[in-house]
Amino acid sequence: MICRRSDKELEKMHQANAIVLHILELLKTALEPGITTAELDRIAADSLKREGAKAAFLGYRGFPASLCVSVNDEVVHGIPSETKVLAEGDIVSLDLGSIVDGYYGDNAITAGVGAIPEQHERLLTVAERAMFKGIEAMEAGNHISDIGHAVQSHVECHGYSVVREYVGHGIGRALHEDPPVPNYVQAGRDPRLKKGMCLAIEPMVVTGESHVKTLADKWTVVTADGGFSAHFERSATITDSGPWILAEPKRVYSEGASIV
Repeated sequence: MICRRSDKELEKMHQANAIVLHILELLKTALEPGITTAELDRIAADSLKREGAKAAFLGYRGFPASLCVSVNDEVVHGIPSETKVLAEGDIVSLDLGSIVDGYYGDNAITAGVGAIPEQHERLLTVAERAMFKGIEAMEAGNHISDIGHAVQSHVECHGYSVVREYVGHGIGRALHEDPPVPNYVQAGRDPRLKKGMCLAIEPMVVTGESHVKTLADKWTVVTADGGFSAHFERSATITDSGPWILAEPKRVYSEGASIV
């Protein structure tokens, strides 16, 4: 069932998502050579506690941490570790969720550790822009496939691939709700977008083939060919005036154009 949220519910989701995005920006500043991924998780957990929010990922289906940290060829769901030390030039996906009064926030960014190669900067730029392209397609009357088309066409025209095994999703009173939101166009059921629907748009963009595999820890997903990966995510809703990125203080879309 696809849920549509009231203004009161959306305000709760705004709080949850704003907290997450604030913490992600804090974590971005902590990305320095020598830091462990476990230390990043501790920063995230402590920050959530200070903000009065619950960690959405900790214990979810058995996940053992508050933060997913995926490095270089790791696509999603990387488990923080005391032995995984970041190095100059790494690219790191930071994926974090929170719960505020029973409503969920879910966002992700990918950033570099120190100076990163130009080709990795380009990958990050294309992946982030693909996410915004998907959000821009969140107009009432459009379809889920319009989001996938916007993401896929932008990614592929720059010579990259989108991961197909993992997709975006609805979000609200649960972390993952209907509908699934593929980052590509697929045949079959294609719901129409309506005001109040809340979707997490999260393209996973890779430099090589789109195929992935899961490591022995049963969580960490990596590219099958060793290619690098970038992952960006925002939770957004559909309003009469267009999409609202729920982490933002105003109803905005794309790279900051206000719609109020």
